[in-house]
Amino acid sequence: MTVDASAITLENVNYSTDDVHILKNITGKVIEGNITTVVGPSGAGKTTLFRLCNGLQSPDSGNITIQGKAIDNYEPVKLRRKVGIALQSATMISGSVRENLELPLKLRGETLSEERANELLSLVGLNDISMDKKTKDLSGGQQQKLSIARTLVNQPDILLLDEITSSLDSVSRQDIEELIRRINRDYGTTILWITHSLQQAMEIGDDTWVMMDGELAESGKSSFLKKPQNEQVKQFVRGEIE
Repeated sequence: MTVDASAITLENVNYSTDDVHILKNITGKVIEGNITTVVGPSGAGKTTLFRLCNGLQSPDSGNITIQGKAIDNYEPVKLRRKVGIALQSATMISGSVRENLELPLKLRGETLSEERANELLSLVGLNDISMDKKTKDLSGGQQQKLSIARTLVNQPDILLLDEITSSLDSVSRQDIEELIRRINRDYGTTILWITHSLQQAMEIGDDTWVMMDGELAESGKSSFLKKPQNEQVKQFVRGEIE
């Protein structure tokens, strides 16, 4: 990996829906191997940004490249393997831990070995959970860990995390934060993490993007949140904009 290589690059990216300009000329780089946290008020366009990076939606204009290759040049299935996504809801299918864990492979006619399944559960701290346990009987924190393990089945180079700790208690939240640090450290996975917590953004992020009204208002090393330059960002950090 070269110094400051870009995992995701956006150049003048715009996106609108129903005549609402959601993203406005977004230009920025997500550094490969780093954890980049994304903060901003509700409705700033953070989740839409993720959907564009994962190929779930396409920009109206501008360019997105994933590891130097234009996103349009990826086959959708291969793109989703390279860029995984975990959501706040940690949606589970009805059934067992095993059935949920192997879902990404089952969808393309492949199987998950017992060894690999145990390896993934151990990685996310669920090695004491039976493969046959029903997911409805798992706690919120356990379901979130299983959701992350399921995303890791495809061994993505880039992992998008959308508010994955916002509904968890403090102990479960700390467990997930440590898990993400470990995935980043041990696997070199590039992490892009939307969070509503400025403290989490500063503590977990190497870099931070602040989005305001569909624009990338300010970005840089996460420490800039202690002394932002942009006036709107200053108001947001002070809690005057939610």
